Amino acid sequence: MRDLLSSQIRYLPSLKWVALAGAVMVLLPIVAVLQQATFVGTDLWLHIWQTVLPDYVSNSLLLMLGVGAGVLLVGVPAAWLTATCQFPGRRWLDWALLLPLAMPAYIIAYTYTGILDYAGPVQSALRDVTGWGYGDYWFWQVRSLTGAMLMMVLVLYPYVYLTARAAFLEQSTVGMDVARSLGYGSWQAWFKVVIPMARPAIIAGLTLALMETLADYGTVQYFGVTTFTTGIFRTFYGLGDTAGAAQLAAVLLLFVVTLIMVERWSRRRQAYHVKAQSSGGFTTIKLVGWRGWLASFVCLTPVVLGFVIPALQLLWWTVFEAHVQWASFWQLAWNTFYLSAMAAILAVCLALLLAYAKRFYPQQSVRYAVNLAGMGYALPGTIIAIGVMLPLAWLDHRINDAFVWLGWASPGLILSGSLVVLLLAYCVRFLAVALGGIQSGLGQVSPSLDESAKGMGRNAWDVLRLIHVPLMRSSVLTALLVVFVDVLKELPATLMLRPFDFNTLAVRAYELAADEQLVAAAPASLMIVVVGLIPVLIINKAINRRRQRV
Repeated sequence: MRDLLSSQIRYLPSLKWVALAGAVMVLLPIVAVLQQATFVGTDLWLHIWQTVLPDYVSNSLLLMLGVGAGVLLVGVPAAWLTATCQFPGRRWLDWALLLPLAMPAYIIAYTYTGILDYAGPVQSALRDVTGWGYGDYWFWQVRSLTGAMLMMVLVLYPYVYLTARAAFLEQSTVGMDVARSLGYGSWQAWFKVVIPMARPAIIAGLTLALMETLADYGTVQYFGVTTFTTGIFRTFYGLGDTAGAAQLAAVLLLFVVTLIMVERWSRRRQAYHVKAQSSGGFTTIKLVGWRGWLASFVCLTPVVLGFVIPALQLLWWTVFEAHVQWASFWQLAWNTFYLSAMAAILAVCLALLLAYAKRFYPQQSVRYAVNLAGMGYALPGTIIAIGVMLPLAWLDHRINDAFVWLGWASPGLILSGSLVVLLLAYCVRFLAVALGGIQSGLGQVSPSLDESAKGMGRNAWDVLRLIHVPLMRSSVLTALLVVFVDVLKELPATLMLRPFDFNTLAVRAYELAADEQLVAAAPASLMIVVVGLIPVLIINKAINRRRQRV
């Protein structure tokens, strides 16, 4: 195998540089943000510290605390029940609990605002029944910090549900049997054995949910909650203050780094539940009577609140109330789909090269570079937008200076003012999504096939084109679809970096909702949700396939 790898290196001298370039691409936004935030005067930092920073920090921390507690309270019990118990509806609830993943937080926020606001059907029906008028009764305000928490919990709990359920399915009966032999009851065994063994997986899912919470812009902006993302957007896009936006992005980056460190620390002892999986899964617990129906209610509630109700409301608005201007709608759809398709193709092609470099260059520097290139998903879209815009704007100005020096007409902002900056931001943000799927598929290809192809005189590029890519067809297609849908739903980076007079479905839905045209925003929102179901179905299929193998 070492001889094969050494021979392949002669044919792939450029792949090592591709891996390093991928790492640089992800590091570029971070370095640009830190450089811009560091080399400015302290007066601006003091002004931010004395005015807006305390609100941003407190609201962000409260939002993370509420969302973190909510996703744990919803995701962990649902994962436990569907993984280890038998109750009415379990066979379809175990995949239905993934459906809220298709519902972006900003869309569910618009939808529930239309349902629960003063003019919505709930309060209107309440006034009709009771005869009350304005000010005669108290009703919970959905446009609030607690409202933002609830909206995010309803769409982010699947992250905890997925990781916790996988951990519960892999655990052994030995731990529970030992706990019972020591005199622990079922609940004591659950808290003292089951949860501690699954803790690394639960914290991994929680970390993903909290990263999405920090990255959210549409929900908090619409609900009037001031967080780092709203502050960065307002400072950069509204005030034109690049230095202030970079300093806020640098503070937000500290939150992200802290979450990553906590998640890595939680996995330091992850091997203890993996070693036990050879003993088999949990014995299924049959819940009968009211216990079974209670379990069904616990699992059904987040599905209804997180997907069924908002999806039906969007469908009703689209079919019966919205007046769709089909020409502009299809133009929006076309802009969205071809932009998402280009970003997906670029990300998957780069992921293929990176995964291939890691396979044929077993050097530590290449492994580190590929792993670093996969860290972009942890960065919020606002940080990536600032970090990508700064170097490309600098490069645009240097290009224009060169043209002027040569006596030619200035070409304008050919990089930072076009789709190039958006595509680069998408690649940085979603390269990790493509890289994970590609590496998984490539890992299933036996090295003996490489040896056979080499014996037939084929070089490494031929092996990739003729053997690896056809064998990884499903992995490549899955990565394309998942990146496509993630780009389609992305809001903050698109809002900050899109060229003038260029809109997508997500941006249009946000603009209409911000103008209180919730019904008009429904068609674009419904299209995003429907397409967002694609990765949910893919995840469910992958889970079922893995379960059949076990």
